[in-house]
Amino acid sequence: MTDQRVPLSPTGGTPNRPDRRIAVLLAVALATTGLVVGFVWLTRPPGGGTTVPDTIAKDKPAPEITGTALDGSSVTLAGLRGRPVVINFWASWCGPCQQEMPLLAHKAAAHAGTGLAILGVLSDDTVANGQAFERQYGATWPSVFDANGAIKATYRVLGRPQSYFVDRAGILRSIQIGYLTDADFERQFALISGG
Repeated sequence: MTDQRVPLSPTGGTPNRPDRRIAVLLAVALATTGLVVGFVWLTRPPGGGTTVPDTIAKDKPAPEITGTALDGSSVTLAGLRGRPVVINFWASWCGPCQQEMPLLAHKAAAHAGTGLAILGVLSDDTVANGQAFERQYGATWPSVFDANGAIKATYRVLGRPQSYFVDRAGILRSIQIGYLTDADFERQFALISGG
């Protein structure tokens, strides 16, 4: 005859099943903690100890952008005040950016009479790749080279493409995470194009 005893817990009397549930719960808690720590580490601002200002929010002034465009000229967001502005974060290796850039070129021409300004921000890329990309896709607006990722961190960019719609007074009115469709662009442009 075979011994069919159920293993007992260290305290005796009850089977080890509750211990297994505790182990599973601990594993889930550790995995969740690891995901949170990983997310915080991946989204930390450049420079390690610096903090990102909590200023990027809809209906608040858009943070200033100052930098050197891919053509070597100086660019500031403040210099575009009085015009509706679309700030577009992109990279030459970004597939959705390749799809979106011709739409932006079309919209820049279609809304030229409104004073629409597009300000690109290139990060995690090279100036040479960015310049070739702009030529290939017909981008005629300035793109600031964000060499150290500071602008990307200030704007809390999650991925590319990502666009920010800023009204004539410099107030951020809408944020588009991901590729813009024609309808997306027009809906958000209506928020910033008013007098």
